[in-house]
Amino acid sequence: MVNDLHADYRRAGFGGDLGRGTRRALLLVDFVRAYLDPASPLYTGDQDPPALRACATLLDAARRNGSPVVHTRVELSPGGLDGGLFTRKVPALRVFERGSEFGVAPPCLAPMAGEPVVTKQYASAFFGTSLASTLRVLGVDALIVAGASTSGCVRASAVDALQHGFVPLVVADACLDRDPRPHEAALFDLGAKYAEVLTLDEATTLLGPGGV
Repeated sequence: MVNDLHADYRRAGFGGDLGRGTRRALLLVDFVRAYLDPASPLYTGDQDPPALRACATLLDAARRNGSPVVHTRVELSPGGLDGGLFTRKVPALRVFERGSEFGVAPPCLAPMAGEPVVTKQYASAFFGTSLASTLRVLGVDALIVAGASTSGCVRASAVDALQHGFVPLVVADACLDRDPRPHEAALFDLGAKYAEVLTLDEATTLLGPGGV
């Protein structure tokens, strides 16, 4: 059935090849304690998920080889008013009010000095932020995208990357969701319409020396 679905989309004209870009940055989307701590309403059920280790592998590869790294996080004002309708739709986002420990990255993904941290209030890393301008100054034309959640902020950020002219390269093994069904559905949709979906090995190679 899955094979039939992929074939049907290909026949209909979906799934063209975007390439891999020539100057890639790593975008780590919102991989913070809220998804790893059982006390959080956004907890995904695993305190040490494979996607976390995959993100750490990508981050290490990017740093070793001098690829730009950009982190994102959600930060809301007390009361969450600046989250607008998003926080009304997902009240659990109130865990990201300013000062919350849930909004902090785990130690293995903590930003280093000089790595930009994009603070946002909505799903996309581009919406209402300076991310696109930062990437253009860096000469980036493609983004290796990983983080949480696959069907939420990762998907929204990848779609907006495409719309801003950056090739989105979504790393399936390095994306986290609370259930495999929305995770797989989001990856299928991204691969068909908006992004290239890569394995961890493929993405690590692209971040390595001479990655093509």
